[in-house]
Amino acid sequence: MQNEVIKAIMDRRSCKSYLPDEVPAEIIDQVIEAGLYAANGRGLQSPVILAVTDKKLRDRLEELNASYLPKGGKPFYGAPVVLVVLADRNAPTYLYDGSLAIGNMMLAAQALGVGSCWIHRAKQVFDSEEGKQILADLGIEGDYEGVGNCILGYPAGEPKEAAPRREGRVFRA
Repeated sequence: MQNEVIKAIMDRRSCKSYLPDEVPAEIIDQVIEAGLYAANGRGLQSPVILAVTDKKLRDRLEELNASYLPKGGKPFYGAPVVLVVLADRNAPTYLYDGSLAIGNMMLAAQALGVGSCWIHRAKQVFDSEEGKQILADLGIEGDYEGVGNCILGYPAGEPKEAAPRREGRVFRA
């Protein structure tokens, strides 16, 4: 019998097609809590999570994100939830801390039957004047860098099979 955590790790795939169905707040909260419990350097707990379910703000963030793509597009793939992870630049491990938070959230989503995907460009979005203003309007103060966006929703299809793992990536001493 496979451990539940290992199973979530092995089964998780990036979801790039979502149903419009809302994700219950209880599930979103569990995913966020998993992110808040991620390992972090010196116990500084540098990441903060902005949970976006408001369609207007979600669409605005997607538009800003897409502006950094060569051809534009819909980088949130129709996901009804965006969990933006930002981390305090003053913490020496902030980028790693935020990355671990996103990893925990994607695994928690998998365990709870929700699709997820890491979407880049949070740094560019929240380093922009408009991104900084969005944070200020929401009362998020500090020297935060956008680490990534964890989109959530119910998958519109079946996940792909895992690609075979490439050989020669483990060295033992």
